[in-house]
This record gives sequence, C-alpha cells and structure tokens, in this order.
Amino acid sequence: MLMHDAIRIAVTGPESTGKSTLAEYLAAKFGGVSVPEYAREYLEKLGREYNFDDILKIAQQQILNEDNAAIENKLVFCDTELLVTKIWCDDKFGHCHSWIIDELNKRKYDLVLLCNIDLPWEPDPQREDPHRREHLMTLYQEQVVEYYGNVAEVIGEGEDRLQFASKIVEELLRNKSCL
Repeated sequence: MLMHDAIRIAVTGPESTGKSTLAEYLAAKFGGVSVPEYAREYLEKLGREYNFDDILKIAQQQILNEDNAAIENKLVFCDTELLVTKIWCDDKFGHCHSWIIDELNKRKYDLVLLCNIDLPWEPDPQREDPHRREHLMTLYQEQVVEYYGNVAEVIGEGEDRLQFASKIVEELLRNKSCL
C-alpha cells in the first residue's frame, strides 16, 4: 500500500448523506482534489445486477484512484472509502472480502468526516435503502471508530453542513500548519 505525504480526508457515511457534494466542495475550498466514488461509475457501466465480487473490484479501484491522487496532490478528499464497501458487503451478502478488511485495517486518514442521515433522502437508481437509514447510520457510527482515529460527524443541511465541515477541516489544516 502506498501512502504518500498528502493529507487525506475521507468522507464517509450511508447513501444519500451528501458525501459527493461535501468532498467536491471541500476540495474546491481548500485547493485540494476530490477522488470521486468509483462505485457509481462502475455500476452505471455494469449492465447487470452487481454481485459480491463486483464490490471487491470497486474497492480496489477506489483505493488505486485515491493513491494515484495522493501522488499528484498534497490535499486529497476521498468521496467514500473502504468502510463503505465493508458495510455494503456485510449488509448485502452477510460477509466481506478479506482484502477489504485487511486494507481497512492498514489504511489511515488524517481526518474522517462521517456524514449524518439528517439530510432528506434523495432517490437515485443506485440507492437501495431509504427505509433503513437509521440502522445503517448506527453501523457507520460503531465501525468508523473501530477503524479510524480522527473522526468527526458532519451534521446540518445546505450551507450550514458545508460550513460545519469546513471548520473541522480548517482546524486539521491549521494543526498541520497548512493554513
């Protein structure tokens, strides 16, 4: 696993919690790069129902994209990370690929922003669980602290949410003398 000097900030949480919007906003605000969620691209091209092995392929490409971004950039915002694929595997198939768990145990971020489910659900062809948001949020809250150290839960709607997360990132960057 390649870990470069880049500051890595992961944006995680259940579906429809504003991860993509937040990662893109923060990257633009702080002059970093946003690594998009690869699952969306993969599933749009798949042409069939996804299976257990597809989630492994998604996870591996997500990490490759993240590591490549960290080679070229000093500040990387990751729109999702391996906990998303772990919880997805566990929830959908009852178990997870050992590669995902092994990588999850090794991979570290300078900050993990856990997006709360306090945003309204937005339908999307790739979203599956509008009625299980509380259950999934509980899984994230329990497991994010199991795998990561520097975790902050992001709350609020609209501009308030963006500013809430911005303050957390500003504090991190100030502590790392990047501001």
